[in-house]
Amino acid sequence: MPCLDEAETVGACIEKAQRSLKALGVAGEVIVADNNSTDGSPDIASRMGARVVRVDAKGYGSALMGGIAAARGKYVIMGDADDSYDFADLGPFVEKLREGYDLVMGNRFKGRIQPKAMPPLHRYMGNPVLTGLGRLFFHSSCGDFHCGLRGFRKDSIMALNLRTTGMEFASEMVVKATLRKLSIAEVPTSLSPGRRNRPPHLRSWRDGWRHLRFMLLYSPYWLFLIPGCALFLLGSIAGGILLAGPIEIGGIGFDTNTLLVCAMVLLIGFKLIAFATFAKLFAISEGLLPQDPRLEKILQPLTLEAGIVIGLIFMLIGFALLVWGVLYWRQHEFGPISYPDSLRLVVPGVTALTLGVELIFSSFFISVLGLHRK
Repeated sequence: MPCLDEAETVGACIEKAQRSLKALGVAGEVIVADNNSTDGSPDIASRMGARVVRVDAKGYGSALMGGIAAARGKYVIMGDADDSYDFADLGPFVEKLREGYDLVMGNRFKGRIQPKAMPPLHRYMGNPVLTGLGRLFFHSSCGDFHCGLRGFRKDSIMALNLRTTGMEFASEMVVKATLRKLSIAEVPTSLSPGRRNRPPHLRSWRDGWRHLRFMLLYSPYWLFLIPGCALFLLGSIAGGILLAGPIEIGGIGFDTNTLLVCAMVLLIGFKLIAFATFAKLFAISEGLLPQDPRLEKILQPLTLEAGIVIGLIFMLIGFALLVWGVLYWRQHEFGPISYPDSLRLVVPGVTALTLGVELIFSSFFISVLGLHRK
């Protein structure tokens, strides 16, 4: 139980947990991971027979990691010390763990959420949206990413090398367990209003953003690759159409000014695709994400030498178009010229030249990440 100033409720939580362990015939212990409480919570926990583990590093995730590391059992069940979760009914978690599951998640939406136990913002927007994004990004089967009551094999979760220190720890555990192909089950659970008089530690918008930020950073595919591919294709197709000449859609004319915007969109799209590759390779090399055979297969023929050659080809094309533009200007004795005609040479020339330079340096950086990974 992570604990920060829970003197009003920690005793009741410990009593329920002890009663549940006894009823289940489980040889276990109750650990209170105290995060520097100042209201006497550790003393109450000790008197109730719990083992108090002091965790100096601030944060929900820090407290949980300290408590999990100190646990001596094969299985660990974690839950908040504010008496919002029912520690007297741990049977379903123990059963699933004994069946061989690595992680057993509580699901409050399949169980019962008592009146005023969850703010409407969390119940109808925050949790469903973040859980939905988690299921989409990581193909997770979990229906309640943020349920604080969950059980797991200690060795399986310790192997995930969890790192986040705040409330996003809840998302990190589910995401990494899913990516590492751990066996995950869900059981219905209930949520009651916390019996504390102080404000909750959770801050809706701050902690919601931290959950969302974590999921985006762990999913370069959705953060960089999808937007990058969309922008690159949009810029390429629209720019290619405008190279042939101006067009009119619904009475609105599009010409070289739009062509310039298309070039910008194309280059931004390429950079996002490169960022997706960089982020994925770095995350794999640091052990944050598992190996991706598909990425390895794609990058295998794209060696540093291949990237340099392709980049030089684009640079030569761009340089040739710019020279063509200068010759066009020379034909007009370096005087006034038709800017739409000249820009149809200059814009793709500058774009190809820039793209070639980015390809070469991106190839070098990918090679550096590949050396570190190997």
